[in-house]
Amino acid sequence: MLDPASVLELGSRGGGVRPSPGGSRRMESHGRDDEKGPVLHIVVVGFHHKKGCQVEFSYPPLMPDEGHDSSLVPEEWRYLPFLALPDGAHNYQEDTVYFHLPPLSGDGKCVYGVSCYRQIEAKALKVRQADVTRETVQKSVCVLSRVPLYGLLQAKLQLITHAYFEEKDFSQISILKELYDHMNGSLGGSALDGSQVYLGLSARDLILHFRHKVLILFKLILLEKKVLFYISPVSRLVGALMTVLSLFPGMMEHGLVDSSHYKPRSSVSEQLPLKETVSGAEEFVSVSVSDVTDPKQGLEGAAPPAGDSVSSGNSTEGGNHLLKLPVSASPVSSESDWETLDPGVLDEGGPRESPEKEEELLDAFDSQPGVPITVQPHAVSGQGGVTQGLVSGLEEDQYGLPLAIFTKGYLCLPYMALQQHHLLSDVAVRGFVAGATNILFRQQRHLSDAVIEVEDAQIQIQDPELRKTLSLTTADLRFADYLVKHVTDNRDDVFLDGTGWEGGDEWIRAQFTLYLHSLLSSTLQPDNERLLADFGAPFITAWKITHSFRVWSSNKHVAMSTITPGHPFHGQYSVADVKLRLSHSVQNSERGKKLGNAMMTTSRSMVQTGKAVGHTVGGALNSAKSAMSSWFSTLAHPALVTGPEVSEPATETKP
Repeated sequence: MLDPASVLELGSRGGGVRPSPGGSRRMESHGRDDEKGPVLHIVVVGFHHKKGCQVEFSYPPLMPDEGHDSSLVPEEWRYLPFLALPDGAHNYQEDTVYFHLPPLSGDGKCVYGVSCYRQIEAKALKVRQADVTRETVQKSVCVLSRVPLYGLLQAKLQLITHAYFEEKDFSQISILKELYDHMNGSLGGSALDGSQVYLGLSARDLILHFRHKVLILFKLILLEKKVLFYISPVSRLVGALMTVLSLFPGMMEHGLVDSSHYKPRSSVSEQLPLKETVSGAEEFVSVSVSDVTDPKQGLEGAAPPAGDSVSSGNSTEGGNHLLKLPVSASPVSSESDWETLDPGVLDEGGPRESPEKEEELLDAFDSQPGVPITVQPHAVSGQGGVTQGLVSGLEEDQYGLPLAIFTKGYLCLPYMALQQHHLLSDVAVRGFVAGATNILFRQQRHLSDAVIEVEDAQIQIQDPELRKTLSLTTADLRFADYLVKHVTDNRDDVFLDGTGWEGGDEWIRAQFTLYLHSLLSSTLQPDNERLLADFGAPFITAWKITHSFRVWSSNKHVAMSTITPGHPFHGQYSVADVKLRLSHSVQNSERGKKLGNAMMTTSRSMVQTGKAVGHTVGGALNSAKSAMSSWFSTLAHPALVTGPEVSEPATETKP
């Protein structure tokens, strides 16, 4: 049994602030003093038999005017109780959840949440409160942080959660206050440097489970599609999803700050007045643009009221957009809000800017890489090489990474509660990479472009064109096979398992960094059709119209000149490529699986028949087996194999 004092003694700064009961003012001032710390709040969420999931404790208080035992939460965080205490948690003794919360007003960055869930029998409690009416008590201890240190926060939080439950008296909250002080004291500003951000995210396990399908997942997210991961419990879900994202260079450190910019669903009574103001808002915008003599002067004059009409904090672009529609104006305006960097919006009947503004937007996203509009400043050597992106707004390295994938309405939600289901069809959400454990998410496949069955390592895609786009080329298969072989070869080494360079987590991420660098460098070359063909012509066509590629190509990144263009595994075809294509097709395409199963069934029947009738007939049957194998190899020739690496979802029969 862990002693809470000994747990905190491992890294505590000493005695924390211990406010008296009801002393919310003192705790509130304490929160203001540590406002710049990486940890925002420590929260306890419990399940009430009548009220459902609710906040039972927060330090500092989530609402400044309330006490630490208030169940009230900010409107932007109304889903917090359902995220911290996941759906179906009663089926597991303990679990871990990673989740993202939208920023509060005035703060434009994502809030990262880590929650540790446990349940205990009610009869084991030393102090049983009056609202405990069930046989088990379910609670989660949650950390809300400014930094995406999921694994590190989880390691600390699990110890404290265990000690908190071992007290068997949930009114003893001093250990939670100590946790807040300790985390803010130990997690400094340089915590994102090094490998701490990847703690608990095993790229090796991901390769061993998904094998070469990992590259399909990588390219799927590059296309900014609607991707839904599905598995239970939540710890396996969020682990797989975040490990895939960790393959993108710089994504974990700096690429998720805008990944949770969504609005909680309003009630019906709240939506009615918003609909009534649509016509007035449109009239205001049309008057502001059309009734001015000087377009430049008109835009300057219209800027203050437009800024006043948007009260949700979506003004992170600052002066880049002097005129905006209200957020609730219409579905068209919601879509155009996150597509402001896409010149295609100007031709779709959306709100029109002035002619000068249209020319600026069109010039800004000229797809010709030889004429960049800006020059990315050189990175300062010895200081990490991270600068503020001039277009993306993210912290970028000298190669322009991370890519601005999770911006402008493309969400990253490691775990989605059932109450967030509406986000899948929200017009203001252009895409998402989300995780779910509730079967209702998986059943409504039409709301997602791809459903990732983590348990079976299956990628299910309905659109045949998207399946064709994601088909791996021969060079891609070589790259994926190179990863799988190095990971599996080092798997049997007891002493070097996961610690060596080749086949290790850092080595795997370095290979994906090389892959992405080579892909980006190839797009900058003149007459690059042959270079890009190794990545897949349909994929390149779809990727070049994504938001992140437009943002990246609008800047000049000097360091890209040091990257050799072309696929890392470009080369002539060989017999090994034929075998690789055959193996890959049999394992992944539906036709290959059916042929493989038929082959195995036929082989077993032949063996049993040979044993029954004697060796003479058995020899003849073996000859027939060889002939069938030759026929099967002919069918699996690369020129004949057209089956995709991803499968079409099977139709579910309804009872």
